[in-house]
Amino acid sequence: MPVHRRRLVAAVLLAAGLAACGPATAAGPNSFAPMIRRVLPAVVNIRITETVTTQEDPLSFLPPELRRQFRDRFRAPKEKLQGAGSGFIIDPAGYIVTNVHVVGNADQIMVDLADGTELPAKVVGTDELTDIALIRVIAKTSLPSVDWGDSRSVEVGDWVIAAGNPYGLGGTVTAGIVSARGRDIGAGPFDDFIQIDAPINPGNSGGPVFNEAGEVIGVDTAIASPTGASVGIGFAIPSEIARRIVADLREHGRVERGWLGVSVQDAPDDPAYKGQAGALIAAVERNGPGMHAGLRPGDLVTAVNGQAVDGARGLIRQIAQVPPGTQVRLTLRRGGQQMEVGITVGHRPKGQG
Repeated sequence: MPVHRRRLVAAVLLAAGLAACGPATAAGPNSFAPMIRRVLPAVVNIRITETVTTQEDPLSFLPPELRRQFRDRFRAPKEKLQGAGSGFIIDPAGYIVTNVHVVGNADQIMVDLADGTELPAKVVGTDELTDIALIRVIAKTSLPSVDWGDSRSVEVGDWVIAAGNPYGLGGTVTAGIVSARGRDIGAGPFDDFIQIDAPINPGNSGGPVFNEAGEVIGVDTAIASPTGASVGIGFAIPSEIARRIVADLREHGRVERGWLGVSVQDAPDDPAYKGQAGALIAAVERNGPGMHAGLRPGDLVTAVNGQAVDGARGLIRQIAQVPPGTQVRLTLRRGGQQMEVGITVGHRPKGQG
């Protein structure tokens, strides 16, 4: 068959194949506009003023003995720093979710609503271990709000929309997909971030991540970037975690977490543990809950109240969710034998990593 005829036949077959496949499927929704119009009024800009002490020593020109003599008379100079972030109204009464690193050290907090209204805000509570903060404004009318969604149902590849105040440009929305789940970026013991590729930048911190239904399934908190600008890798605190933290902050102004009083590590690859997953107890703190329950270094904890333990971080998360004073049942392996131990969970000490 001549070359030109073979090419013609190939082209006809290709066209026939495309026709057989039917019309191309849509790459995504036709528009997010209806949903965004509904939820964007609940997204706020947050401006903070913070007083910091400068590093410059005003007495540096004096000899050391005179600096010591006048140190109490001359304090280091202070200056006001301005900052900005994002947040979202989770209750019409004016409760707003944001990040601790946005408002944690603020002397003054101002919230800009979508309609241009400016309102002062007060901190209700903060949780540094998850970087979740709850603040409140008092308005004359009920405020627009958004609802929590279920981050546990979110899958890699799902569409998400981030909203906030990047670079001070309020009312900004970006779209992308969930690119990974369960990310540990070394921010704290409860890292379990949703990774998204919807562009977020400085100023997006504390802003919401919406699913296609307009429900909040995450709170923007960090980006991975060598330049400080978006490279398509952002991290959001899952609503599964944030929702519970916000409820505790609203009710108590703080978060109470359970604690065993032990140091743990991932299960070693050791035949003695028969390949079981779990958390290996490396040390037991004196007079802690673990010591009182008889836990020992070398115990491999495989389940809490029948729920399997997925490594050291998994055990820490499971126990942290248990209200202090509650008794739990640990399934563990000791000396080749499986056993169960009852233990009353203690209060996690402040600052405990």
